[in-house]
Amino acid sequence: MRVSVLDVGSRTARLVVVDTGSGAPLPVHTAKWKLRLGEHVEPGGPLDEESVRRLGRAVTAASATAERWGAGRPLAFATSVVRDAPNRREVLRTVGARTGVWLRTLPGELEAELTFLGARRWLGWRAGPLVLIDIGGGSLEVAFGRGRLPDFAVAVPLGAQRLTHEFFPADAPPTEEDVKALRRRVRHQLRDVAARVRWEGPHTAVATSRTFQQLARLTGEAPGRHGPFVSRTLYRSGLREARDRLARLPAAERARLPGISAPRAGQSLAGAVVGHTAMKLMGLKSAAVCPWALREGVLLRHIEDGPQWWEELGEDGEQGPAGKAPLRVATS
Repeated sequence: MRVSVLDVGSRTARLVVVDTGSGAPLPVHTAKWKLRLGEHVEPGGPLDEESVRRLGRAVTAASATAERWGAGRPLAFATSVVRDAPNRREVLRTVGARTGVWLRTLPGELEAELTFLGARRWLGWRAGPLVLIDIGGGSLEVAFGRGRLPDFAVAVPLGAQRLTHEFFPADAPPTEEDVKALRRRVRHQLRDVAARVRWEGPHTAVATSRTFQQLARLTGEAPGRHGPFVSRTLYRSGLREARDRLARLPAAERARLPGISAPRAGQSLAGAVVGHTAMKLMGLKSAAVCPWALREGVLLRHIEDGPQWWEELGEDGEQGPAGKAPLRVATS
């Protein structure tokens, strides 16, 4: 059986088509479409009509691709750039009416729970009590657990793109005070979460997300072309050095560094500051870099719990009924 998942983020819409017959989501095709919604939308601000058109075109293309690969309509969800928009419901209904695909917006805590599941399945039970940290454009997710799903999961507004927009200048290297101010924000918002993690005493720490993967490469870990089965570790000491290295450069020059892509160069410093500060607060010296994250978590829940769990998410009222006329979205 084939299933697909569509992940709409602030930068791209990513489609993964998998075979599920073995009980694991084995990829057969991946595709992505550039959105760059975060470049046109203020953090927590409304999506304008052009952003909605761009989103609709990507969802249409992804749905057609999934059909061609025999996977049917994708399990489609949007992360914080849509979830936090004040016109979220209007956007979801408009995109659904235009494309026939109804996006879900998952609460941050559910994103953390599903990402934890992906990491747990990748690392296996030998990982023991596990703490997860995952950073996206708008939020940071933290989860801890001893079993299949976490005992607690939280999401805080410490996403790399959100913080870059708030704390760092667009073109020049940030000042030392800029970096210190961001560190204070992270310490303040993660204080209680970090205390809980230290109290739980995890056996293994795991970091997911493209941002942490790129930072691991910057610290000397194997490049992505070596494949997902190569062991990669993000060390706190190496992350501190990477943070300081990134802080000395304007955003445009960071893309010349190993592992840092041009689209993520601007937010790489914020990601490094958040990652290092979070690891220090939680008492973590290292974290395994896991290639499975939220998309795989969604697929695993679909495989292990059946399709009904996904359908039940529609009861939260965040999607419009099929055939409903699109509502007005922001135009400025």
